[in-house]
Amino acid sequence: MHAWPASEVPALPGKGRDLRIHDTATDGLVTLDPGPVARIYVCGITPYDATHMGHAATYNAFDLVQRVWLDTKRQVHYVQNVTDVDDPLLERATRDGHDWTELAERETALFREDMTALRMLPPQHYIGAVEAIPGIVPLVERLRDAGAAYELEGDVYFSVESDPHFGEVSRLDAEAMRLLSAERGGDPERPGKKNPLDPMLWMAAREGEPSWDGGSLGRGRPGWHIECVAIALDHLGMGFDVQGGGSDLAFPHHEMGASHAQALTGEHPFAKAYVHAGMVALDGAKMSKSKGNLVFVSKLRRDGVDPAAIRLALLSHHYRADWEWTDAVLREAVERVGRWRAAVSRPDGPSADALVEEIRAALADDLDAPSALAAVDRWAVLQEAEGGTDEGAPGLVSRAVDALLGVAL
Repeated sequence: MHAWPASEVPALPGKGRDLRIHDTATDGLVTLDPGPVARIYVCGITPYDATHMGHAATYNAFDLVQRVWLDTKRQVHYVQNVTDVDDPLLERATRDGHDWTELAERETALFREDMTALRMLPPQHYIGAVEAIPGIVPLVERLRDAGAAYELEGDVYFSVESDPHFGEVSRLDAEAMRLLSAERGGDPERPGKKNPLDPMLWMAAREGEPSWDGGSLGRGRPGWHIECVAIALDHLGMGFDVQGGGSDLAFPHHEMGASHAQALTGEHPFAKAYVHAGMVALDGAKMSKSKGNLVFVSKLRRDGVDPAAIRLALLSHHYRADWEWTDAVLREAVERVGRWRAAVSRPDGPSADALVEEIRAALADDLDAPSALAAVDRWAVLQEAEGGTDEGAPGLVSRAVDALLGVAL
């Protein structure tokens, strides 16, 4: 599966700072110190609907992570999946009378268009669950043969008790896990499971649903968590730098994925840091496909909204914060991009060297994009009020905003 085209990242003078970021597993800030190649895995979409602002906010956060790393002169190895077969996708296709593969392909294509418009840097490896199945099957067989998984009426479940580190990612108690498992795709009430929290690794073929050859597992399709584990281990290996996604993925998805990988390899941790973006609400409730309270990136673009303004609306909130999308948020972003473009359109201006360092410092401090935006605002106000004599300043500001914030002026 191919990703989307990469926008050029301008080179800036000097060198950026190492990133200090919040790690869910320790509930504290950690300073990441990758080697020459930083490794990041971000969980992708289930393509049964268009990209909404909650998706965009999540991918914006991890785009900033990449940009901070690139500014430290590192390379970035970024991997993202597409869950192109799963219950929600099949249910939506059935509801709307569409072929599920055509629905997945159409929505994945639209997602690529949205990411391109928002100048999100693409992954080096963009892998669909279906194409990953040949690599998933042997992992499930290994877990089963090692006693870390068991069969139940043809399905194969992972035993959470096989990983001594289970629970360390989300740090939740058993009751909270059980409630979230039921809410987020698990089946804690199914009779016969060794532990209610045990997640499915391989679902035996159901009538009327797609299935694939699973070797000794029989025909079926993979569970959600093992999909990402197979892709991450194949392309990044154990101990990669950041596992990213929305805060609703901490449990069960990232918790289970870590345990799968740790049981498979005997190594710990799966990822050095687990980083989670906050949720975006609309009309007082978290945006979700099931509720239908969504603001789509593609709809805003069709309505003529500048993608740079959409991105600035996202950047105006800290990535870990839960916040609400409103017309006022978008209106302020449209006004801001107008002010910034007017400021950098002049032939000269106040020196911008200190501004570049302010942006770098803000982003290195747990991706504090709102502070970075405030710094650019101050330079733009000074430019409007007093101007300056530095002929290179407007160009440097434009390049810095593009390179570090992903906003093209």
